[in-house]
Amino acid sequence: MVNKIRLFTGNSNPELAQEVADCLTVPLTKAKVQKFIDGETYVKILEPVRGDDVFVIQPTSHPANEHIMELLIMLDALRRASPKRITAVIPFYGYARQDRKATSREPITARLVADLLTAVGTDRVLAVDLHADQIQGFFNIPLDHLTAVPIILNYYFTQDLKNTVVVAPDEGSVKSNSSLARKLGLPLVIIHKSRSKTAVDSFDDFTVLGSVKGKNVIILDDEINTAGTISNAVKMLKDKGAKRISIAATHAVFAGPAVERLRKAPVDEVIVTNTIRIPPEKKFPKLKVLSMAPMIAEAIRRIHEERSMGTIFDEMTNRELGLKVNKKLDLFYV
Repeated sequence: MVNKIRLFTGNSNPELAQEVADCLTVPLTKAKVQKFIDGETYVKILEPVRGDDVFVIQPTSHPANEHIMELLIMLDALRRASPKRITAVIPFYGYARQDRKATSREPITARLVADLLTAVGTDRVLAVDLHADQIQGFFNIPLDHLTAVPIILNYYFTQDLKNTVVVAPDEGSVKSNSSLARKLGLPLVIIHKSRSKTAVDSFDDFTVLGSVKGKNVIILDDEINTAGTISNAVKMLKDKGAKRISIAATHAVFAGPAVERLRKAPVDEVIVTNTIRIPPEKKFPKLKVLSMAPMIAEAIRRIHEERSMGTIFDEMTNRELGLKVNKKLDLFYV
């Protein structure tokens, strides 16, 4: 008997879960996820899953505490229903910023969430663009780590990239922006910033390592949180003579003043994916949302069929744009 794929979703991003289900031509399995009158979460699985391959799609985005508890309670309910395997599909992994002790008496919340997922009986995790690569080492169960870079590459390959540079807005994003620049065949510019010793979230000095004068600019980050760093970088690049500026990020966290900052910033477009549900009030004309559903669906299919994930990025890019892959140079080209 062939084990069925069973897809579940909580209340975090049901639209993404439905897109994934449509890509797989598999319906979402019915479940009741609601609150008791005192605010506690109640879950009931409404269909049998005994012996099935279960996938729970739930980004742990804002409100993170609520969505993490929903996920954990769903996983516990499913484990007690005797499926063959349970995979937690977490397009956005909350509490990831604290991945080490920066000062004494601080928690490592990225590890804590990993431990909680394991404790409720999760067999496998599928995540997208973790805030730090070392978070993968916090899991003692298999973890498949997807990246939105092929989806973002597909978008930029359809644009005119003449006279364009890729800019890393800080030292922490040099690796990802360097990879994007290499794959697009573009120069890399780096912004070095010195953090203020007196004010929180403030910087005393910015230095641009490279020229942006008269250039179009692409900036890549894993997430846009409050948009403070990115909006400051955009203003400085404009002052240095940059022309068209495009920001790309996997996760649209859009916390606090982020949307207002992006609306006012001299940026031409903000490219994000749908790993996090973006409510109507956080959408604005410059915003373009790319779908991660096809890649997540393909990853789920490969996990279910026990196939390798090693070629998923190349094959997804080839499928979308008909690109050839130059393995020697690690570049995508038309």
